[in-house]
Amino acid sequence: MTQLTGPLPTFSQPVLPVSRSSFRVTALGGGHGLSATLKALRIVAAEHLTAVCTVADDGGSSGRLRKDMDVLPPGDLRMALTALCDDTDWGRTWADVMQHRFRSKEGVSGTLDDHAMGNLLIVALWELLGDPVDGLRWAGALLGARGQVLPMSRTPLTLSGLVQPRGGEEPVRVTSQAELARAGNRGALSDVRLHPEEAEPSVEAVTAIELSDWVVLGPGSWYTSVLPHLLLPGLRSAVAETEAKRCIVMNLKLDTDETFGMSPADHLDVLARCAPGLRIDAVIADPRSVAESERESFQAAAARLGAEITYAKVRRESQPEVHDPLRLAIAFSEVFHG
Repeated sequence: MTQLTGPLPTFSQPVLPVSRSSFRVTALGGGHGLSATLKALRIVAAEHLTAVCTVADDGGSSGRLRKDMDVLPPGDLRMALTALCDDTDWGRTWADVMQHRFRSKEGVSGTLDDHAMGNLLIVALWELLGDPVDGLRWAGALLGARGQVLPMSRTPLTLSGLVQPRGGEEPVRVTSQAELARAGNRGALSDVRLHPEEAEPSVEAVTAIELSDWVVLGPGSWYTSVLPHLLLPGLRSAVAETEAKRCIVMNLKLDTDETFGMSPADHLDVLARCAPGLRIDAVIADPRSVAESERESFQAAAARLGAEITYAKVRRESQPEVHDPLRLAIAFSEVFHG
C-alpha cells in the first residue's frame, strides 16, 4: 500500500480569539442538518469543535462507493468537512471542489456521473492511509477545516425499520437508509434498528464526547441522521454518561417524508424511548415550527428529558426551511452561557 509521508497534520488554529469561547463542543448527526449546526458552531466554538457523522448511508454516490469498494459511505463526512471550511477564498474554493459532482457530456453515461469530488478524495486518502480517521484528518488539513470530523464507527452500518402502511396492511421491515428516509410516503415508521448490532463506536468519537462541554444532537433527518447515534450502544452510553451538557436542535419542518404525522413532542419521545434515562439540558426550537396548540405537550416531553426549551428565530427569511448560521449561532451562545 502506498503511504503518505510526513507527520499527520494537526488541525488549523481557531478563527476566533480565545476570549470569545472556551467551549468544547461535539455535534452528532449527518447530512444537511449537521452541516447547518457546524456552520453555526464555527462562530461560537471554533476552538474545539468535533463533528461525529453517521455511516449508514447507502444511496447515491456514497452508496455506490460503499458497495464497490467496501468503505464507509463518505457523503455525510464530506458535507461536515465542507461546513467547517473558512469563509475565505481558500475555504469557499475548497468547499465548492468538495461538493462538485461530475457530469458526462450529453448522450454519455459515464462511471463518474453524480459522484462528488469530495467523496473520491476522502476514499483516496483512506486507501493511502489505511484508516478512516487519519484520512479525514488529512482532508481537514487540506481544506483548512476549523475542527475535526469523525465517523461514528469504523464499521459501515445499515439501518432497518418497520413501515406501517396507512391502509392497515401488515407492517413491512425495510433495510436501507435511503428507503427509510422516504418511508413517510408509505406509512408510519417505527422500530428503527442499527446493524450489525455488535458494531463498536470509533474510540475518537467517544473520547470527543467525554471531553466536551456540550454535546449537540440535531437538526436533521430524525430517524436516519439523529437517532442512529443513540442506537449504537457504545455511543449511546458515551452520550448518556458524559459530564457534558446536552442540547437538541429541532428541525424547522417537522412533518417530513420520514416523520409524517409526528408532533414536536413525538420527536423528543422517540429519542427518549431509544435511550431510557438520557438527560437533556436544552432544546432549541424555532417558534414557527411549534404551533401554539402543540406547545404544552412539547413542554411536557422536554420536561421528561429534564430539558428547558429555548424558542429562537433561527430560520432564514428567504429560505424558511433552512437554518440561518448566524441566528443559530446566537441561539447556541445564549444556551451555552446559560
